[in-house]
Amino acid sequence: MRIPTGSVSPAGAAALWALTRALTGAAADGSAGPADPRLSALALTVGAVAVSAGLGGQDLALDRTAALAWFPRRVAHLVLGGASAGAALLAVHALSGQEPSVGLVARDTAGLMGLVGIGAACCGQRYAWLPAFTWPAAAFVVPPAPNAATRILTWMLSAPDTTVAAWTAGALGACGLLAYGIAGPRR
Repeated sequence: MRIPTGSVSPAGAAALWALTRALTGAAADGSAGPADPRLSALALTVGAVAVSAGLGGQDLALDRTAALAWFPRRVAHLVLGGASAGAALLAVHALSGQEPSVGLVARDTAGLMGLVGIGAACCGQRYAWLPAFTWPAAAFVVPPAPNAATRILTWMLSAPDTTVAAWTAGALGACGLLAYGIAGPRR
């Protein structure tokens, strides 16, 4: 049986919830302090990868010949996918007693969904997850440094009020929405 790729399946949503719960549960030490930004970034990356599976239809040629305007639907798909991943993370934080950082989750979700949109437009639906996976993977292994390149690379792991991180996430989000909204998934 073939699962339609136009949306995230119920099994994918359940897997996203379970993995987000496992990641944040592993970090819960009984304190009500702020959550670890690395685990939040990892959980949001998993959510972005789950959303990326639905960024294309069964037949790209048919999608391109449709009489409907695809731009608002593609943008809505990215926005709603990011909202569901961010809401799942915030709900898990709230249920586990951790203090959720809405600003951090919103910033990281916007940047990751932008990376997914860029991935879909440049790499196609099958590999749309690649930029949203490789950027955080690189950020986790780069040692902290005060230079601008490192702060841009590690924007997901920065404090919620960091200006460089906000600008980087905003630029990635805008570029991803425009790239995927205008071009759609690459063939």
